[in-house]
Amino acid sequence: MHPILIKNAKIVNEGTITQGDVLIVNDVIAEVSNSISAKTSDTKIIDADGHYLVPGMIDDQVHFREPGLTHKATIETESRAAVAGGITSFIEMPNTVPQATTIPLLEDKFTIAKNTAWANYSFMFGGTNDNLAEILKVDPKNVAGLKLFLGSSTGNMLVDDPKTIEEIFSKTKLLISVHCEDEDTIKQNMEKALAQYGEDIPISKHPEIRSAEACYLSSSKAIELAKKTGARLHVFHLSTERETHLFSNKKPLSEKKITAEVCIHHLWFTDADYAEKGTKIKWNPAVKSEADREGLWKALNDDRIDVIATDHAPHTLEEKANVYTKAPSGGPLVQHALEALFEMHHKGRISVEKIVQKTAHNPAILFEVENRGFIRKGYKADLVLIDPNAPWTVTKDNIDYKCGWSPFEGTTFRSRVTHTFVNGVLAYENGKFPNRSRGERLTFSRK
Repeated sequence: MHPILIKNAKIVNEGTITQGDVLIVNDVIAEVSNSISAKTSDTKIIDADGHYLVPGMIDDQVHFREPGLTHKATIETESRAAVAGGITSFIEMPNTVPQATTIPLLEDKFTIAKNTAWANYSFMFGGTNDNLAEILKVDPKNVAGLKLFLGSSTGNMLVDDPKTIEEIFSKTKLLISVHCEDEDTIKQNMEKALAQYGEDIPISKHPEIRSAEACYLSSSKAIELAKKTGARLHVFHLSTERETHLFSNKKPLSEKKITAEVCIHHLWFTDADYAEKGTKIKWNPAVKSEADREGLWKALNDDRIDVIATDHAPHTLEEKANVYTKAPSGGPLVQHALEALFEMHHKGRISVEKIVQKTAHNPAILFEVENRGFIRKGYKADLVLIDPNAPWTVTKDNIDYKCGWSPFEGTTFRSRVTHTFVNGVLAYENGKFPNRSRGERLTFSRK
């Protein structure tokens, strides 16, 4: 690999923006300075022209559908799309076919990623009502964490035995990530909707069926149990204003034992968008009210919410076109996450420094990822250049997902990812993939 010298960039790192240069040698950042000269004749020089240089996003929640659901997506197709969107590392969920609920099945997914992933990778181990013995075998230094579905979702991995949940919280040393929606509340709401509408329930009823109350009941119980047992808890995809008050900003992230994530779609869409988007924005938890979205933004900016992720979960358009009860929840997001966030920056919602904190620094701190997530000498060269003034429109012709659609189709973003480096390899450049990057298994500096 030839050295790469990025000149004249706005380097966004650790709460500051500085004009400068970054030298990449092999797979690491060799130097960060106000001005760097090429030291060898074979150095490739890239003039950033004052664009932002940020550490690659670490997406802590994706569903890449492999194995078993590869008509929707594969680790290769979706990690390639992620790289186009400036995501250089991902943590994938266990609700595949078969589900990653044993160590051999988990390692099968690592093998697929080793051979095909464009971005760096780790996987969540899946908890069930009856696999505690297997959970306790998982090495926290080699696996991102444990995923528990405390509300049923795609893949039906519901963990609903209170005794089992408490035993898992008490005994595992893994970071526990949870999907929180109260199943009994959802069932009661669904029964009422079915009685009124039959199978073809209006999509606008989705946030009433998977209600704010269902989310709060489940999240509050999980947090209460984490406090009781001392478990390390991370609550995925907050979707309500009320839930945000369960979390604190009184301690630095490295000292928190209970943390939270919000996803792009809950920051972008509201229930007013169901009329236009229909089941394309059917997610679990549901996109809810404008007041909920405002509350999420407030908690994100005041650091009660720690991480921004995508919950990328593609389905085919044919699947999404079904009636409400048969249309699956989830949508593709990795290719457009950073550009959506920069659009929100243009609208005054969030600073560029805060975007980097929530998409790169904090996931690295929270999961204790080794040598990634920052622009530091000696760290892996996972870097992204973003032109803040390069308007473009999302169309079917420029979508890289295997499913071939996006909830952002027709949206014009003012910013664009122009270059993505994965372990020092320039994998994406101005709409093309000049080099095949090879993702590496993430490692964790846990005791």
